Amino acid sequence: MEKNEKLNTQTPYETESTKSLQELNLLDDFLFDVATEDLEACQIMIELSMGITLKSIRWKEGQKVVHNLPGKRGIRMDFCVEDGDGNFFDLEMQKQNQGNIPKRTRFYQALTDAPFLKSGEVGFDNLKPAYLVVICGFDLFGFGNYRYTFGNYCEEIPGLYLGDGCKKIILNTGGNNDKEVDKTLTDFLHYVENSNEAALPAGCDERLRHLHKKIVNIKSSEEMEVTYMKMQERDRLIREEGENRGREAGKAEGKAEGKAEGKAEELVRIVCKLMKKNRTPEEIADLLDEKEDKISAICQAAKLCGPECDCGEIRAILAKEQN
Repeated sequence: MEKNEKLNTQTPYETESTKSLQELNLLDDFLFDVATEDLEACQIMIELSMGITLKSIRWKEGQKVVHNLPGKRGIRMDFCVEDGDGNFFDLEMQKQNQGNIPKRTRFYQALTDAPFLKSGEVGFDNLKPAYLVVICGFDLFGFGNYRYTFGNYCEEIPGLYLGDGCKKIILNTGGNNDKEVDKTLTDFLHYVENSNEAALPAGCDERLRHLHKKIVNIKSSEEMEVTYMKMQERDRLIREEGENRGREAGKAEGKAEGKAEGKAEELVRIVCKLMKKNRTPEEIADLLDEKEDKISAICQAAKLCGPECDCGEIRAILAKEQN
């Protein structure tokens, strides 16, 4: 079967801003980020994703953001935890296919392993088993599986595994091999895609039903509704202002060019906002799935403009540097 090569080019700002809080699904960044602030919800998601039961988990302190060497890119994980035996779990949500998941998992694995060993430590026994799970709203490989599990093995000798303790699991909410996987997994992945009462089948796993109660509480929270509405309004204003600036520029390409201007303006504003929260260029690039050199250029231009971070001035500096 051929790979599904089609990329979804919508930005998360476009897809979420048109929904109400009640319409959001776990695939959407806002709801997933809020839900995974709850440790119990994280444990349920890991268990249902992997078909396991954990006695307990705890936050892996200091590993939400992992820094690299100075000047090198770091990472920011959606959430990472460890169980009572020290096994490490990182779960990521990916709504659109941006074509970077295989190498992204390679990079994440490398940086998350490093903090387990102290400088000068002899041997590698303290490297605990690590599991990186990515839940996708698309079929990355195009074979119709709900779950793709990868480990390092010998190409010459079938069944011979390296035994490095690393596994990468790519999940697909739209799989079709229902008879080959446990119903617990398919129910969970369908719920991730449609996080509402109607998506809960009769007799579903009690953990999934408990997770749904947490989602209902989030969606019915007045405080969360206000937070989400503020985010929607902020993103709407950013887009509209950017698109207006693009149209006023009088580009020959008309509307298409105006939208491009709007997205560029939006990116600058979001980068400035994250800079004010002391995010590094590497962290911002990872968070927005943008090239690091592009984000670094924006950050450098913003520093030249001072604390006001005037987007028009920043873009003028960027344009001058390109010319």
